[in-house]
Amino acid sequence: VMVWLRRCTHYLFMVVVAVNSTLLTINAGDYIFYTDWAWTSLTVFSISQTLMLAVGATYYLTFTGVPGTATYYGLIMTVYTWVAKGAWFALGYPYDFIVTPIWLPSAMLLDLAYWATKKNKHSLILFGGVLVGMSLPLFNMVNLITVADPLETAFKYPRPTLPPYMTPIEPQVGKFYSSPVALGAGAGAVLSVTFTALGCKLNTWTYRWMAA
Repeated sequence: VMVWLRRCTHYLFMVVVAVNSTLLTINAGDYIFYTDWAWTSLTVFSISQTLMLAVGATYYLTFTGVPGTATYYGLIMTVYTWVAKGAWFALGYPYDFIVTPIWLPSAMLLDLAYWATKKNKHSLILFGGVLVGMSLPLFNMVNLITVADPLETAFKYPRPTLPPYMTPIEPQVGKFYSSPVALGAGAGAVLSVTFTALGCKLNTWTYRWMAA
């Protein structure tokens, strides 16, 4: 009974990782609301998104050992987030103003690194981590380029239900004047290696707990 209980718990862990990583990044696309700090927010949120994608996707990937699992994990996060973002639509904001973080291409690169290195875990950590960290800010910049003008939209669709810190205000000084993509990718390339290693370690610890 204990063996099956622990095996089932392992699957429960996988669900918990998927759900919680999505919950933790559900508002990561809302840098569009911080119109006065949008570039800074993109950099900061890029790191948080990279963390949750790299840890969760690597956990899934090394557990199954099947390239493609990371992409599946990214898809789960994307679907969950789209559902959650429906709340903004319900508040009256148009679809072209609602931002959903783009995880799938980075997750695909993680799968590719795992497959191309013949499932070498260390290469996955090094190559996969760097690829995820560098690519995620780049793909998410598409959100800032294509989204409807934040200030115009915010004042066209005012919502008193928004908390004060989410209320868009006129742009102020205090942005990262260097490229937010370069800053996010630079930090992500370094930190993602650690994040990916944590995902592998999480799987190892869970296996050991199951086998005990």
